[in-house]
Amino acid sequence: MSNSTPQKFEFQTEIKQLLDIVIHSLYTEKEIFVRELVSNASDALEKLRHTQLTEKEVFDDNLTLEINVTTDDKAKTITIQDFGVGMTREELVENLGTIAHSGSKAFLQALGESGAKNSNLIGQFGVGFYSAFMVAKSVKVYTHSWRKDAPGHMWSSDGSGTYEIEEAEGQRRGAKIVIELKDDCADFAQDWKIKEILERYSAFVSFPINLNGKRINTVQALWLRNKNEVKDEEYTEFYKFQAHAFDEPRLRLHFSADAPLAINALLFVPKENTEKLGFSRLEPSVSLYCRKVLIDAKPKDILPEWLRFLKGVVDSEDLPLNISRETMQDKSLLEKLNKVITKRFLKFLEEEAKNRAEGYTEFYKEFGVFLKEGAALDFTHKDQLVKLLRFESSLTEKGKTTSLADYVSRMGADQKEIFYLVGPNRASIESGPYLEGFKARNLEVLFCYETVDEYVMNNVREFDGKKLTAADHADVKLADLPKPEGALKDEDVTTLTKWLKDTLGERVSEVKPSDRLVDSPVIALNADKFMSPHMRRIMKAMNKDAETPLRVNLEINPRHAVIKRLFETHTAQPEKAKLVAEQLLDNALISAGLLDDATAMVARLNKLLESV
Repeated sequence: MSNSTPQKFEFQTEIKQLLDIVIHSLYTEKEIFVRELVSNASDALEKLRHTQLTEKEVFDDNLTLEINVTTDDKAKTITIQDFGVGMTREELVENLGTIAHSGSKAFLQALGESGAKNSNLIGQFGVGFYSAFMVAKSVKVYTHSWRKDAPGHMWSSDGSGTYEIEEAEGQRRGAKIVIELKDDCADFAQDWKIKEILERYSAFVSFPINLNGKRINTVQALWLRNKNEVKDEEYTEFYKFQAHAFDEPRLRLHFSADAPLAINALLFVPKENTEKLGFSRLEPSVSLYCRKVLIDAKPKDILPEWLRFLKGVVDSEDLPLNISRETMQDKSLLEKLNKVITKRFLKFLEEEAKNRAEGYTEFYKEFGVFLKEGAALDFTHKDQLVKLLRFESSLTEKGKTTSLADYVSRMGADQKEIFYLVGPNRASIESGPYLEGFKARNLEVLFCYETVDEYVMNNVREFDGKKLTAADHADVKLADLPKPEGALKDEDVTTLTKWLKDTLGERVSEVKPSDRLVDSPVIALNADKFMSPHMRRIMKAMNKDAETPLRVNLEINPRHAVIKRLFETHTAQPEKAKLVAEQLLDNALISAGLLDDATAMVARLNKLLESV
């Protein structure tokens, strides 16, 4: 029944794009629309249950909180009804016609960046409703808000670019979605087909699901059960439903605690880090419950930001049931929850690293960047996190990693620092001049390949009382080695270094003989404590026009043939020697990744080649 004229609207541009993708190319398994609509219905019921706790008057308040699915194979329809919060006219427009809450813009962006490989993540962007149009000739949504003074409405669309809304009398509270199926999707109107889908995807919904009047699921809060009684398959299915995932979880942690808070938690680590795949920044995905009542599906405060990759559920009896989902006012309770869960998860990772080293290595390849973020920024858990960090080093095989604790166990009695080098890859670090002096003294050096590593090292600063030190910094002091035969005399070295400083001028802060070079003629060392070469490259990339001052010390190898030849040439052929000196500096800057413009170097090389 309707007492108003239907009003026609156009979908927002992003929604049109989304519908086009969903209808024509997104899924090979169209049955997923059932899971998405049931999941949305469950969310609406959770919101209603919370609303009943905070509002005095709720429309149609005697309704059972359940989901009813009805199929009609003659009419080729499937209907999914919930008695949840429902929608007003404004909410219909906002939620189903625009991008205000649907997340479709983020979904389209992520899909564009990563292609179809992860297109099954539609539910994570809150755009699951539109999956109905994969199978629908038309979709009608009959709804009545929980607000008593709001009239009922019917929203309808065939997915072609427009939708209509009109008032509809006699609606129960909640939403009833009626899907008229396309001819080639008519089997979704079969009772047995939908039963199979519901049992596969919706077994853990916390509300009764009835199919044609018959109860399908049993309410199971898996996190409240004894972990010894839960099968691996049950965990996997719960993870898939809760995380809107298709893969199996990489790791899981199921635990309970009584003090300082009563907690039941079930946490999962996904197979892949979607941030690494190019998707947008992950949102918190560990839902917060109190005695099976959803408080917040995506709370920001129960876990630190660096644990945003975790999925799952945390249930605490100690939270007040009427805690506000928007404000989460009881910060002290949430802080306690945060500490308990984080410490327990870090302890779990320590056990994994110790008892299942290969599995931990695989986990670290995907999610190590989050642990590094925590080590740099989370002072509370820094000590635990630093123990979990892993790096390749000059003493490990390619692809094998070591912990800081293992590095310290191999240190000699006289070594006071943990050395590291930042570079794009192992080959680059090993072929550069910075490792030579450390190798000659059998000093281990950690290899850092990720952009974040230097920031982490600068923030962590020390481990087990040993300072973390960049091996390419000018302040590093290495023990003396026996001087091999054939080096320039000390007075000749003094003469040459002074000449080099005069010749190179302001391009170098200092020139001196090196105690770290073995096979290379020169090395450029960072003379700026506050701006490492790697950090300077990042700053330069961020602001290409900015003048980032460069301060390096040049060290020479008095035993190297090039340096000895330069000493002979600097008086005999001063012009040629000047070209060689400048070229040696540029070579050193290239090794350090600090040569910004090679134009002058190419011209100089051509001059040098003329004199060969």
